[in-house]
Amino acid sequence: AKRGVRVRIITPGKRIDTHTVREASRACWGDLLAAGVEIYEYQPTMFHCKLIIVDEYLVSVGSTNFDSRSFKLNDEANLNIYDRDFARQQTSIFDGDLMHAKRITLDDWRSRPLVEKLLERATALLDPQL
Repeated sequence: AKRGVRVRIITPGKRIDTHTVREASRACWGDLLAAGVEIYEYQPTMFHCKLIIVDEYLVSVGSTNFDSRSFKLNDEANLNIYDRDFARQQTSIFDGDLMHAKRITLDDWRSRPLVEKLLERATALLDPQL
């Protein structure tokens, strides 16, 4: 995002299976938001999609979470597809999901309640185990 690349992330909202993981991940949002990353929280239901679309050409989809445990310990797998038509289809689905997500701004993140800030800092200490 700092280089002018548009980065959009959809994360689970309050409906999530692991609140500890949600709080730990939110602890690093300030740096991402300050760098220009757009962060959205999916609202209607649990959101468990792991998808990356790069340059309207590469699509990576699979089970990998973006955390140390998934990268170093868990047996995760992603499929990388290099196809513009498939990337367009996935972008359309992603844009549809954005319609059901709430954008979190840097001001939103900074003005969140103190209890959320404390929970995020406390759970971030557990990050290597999550």
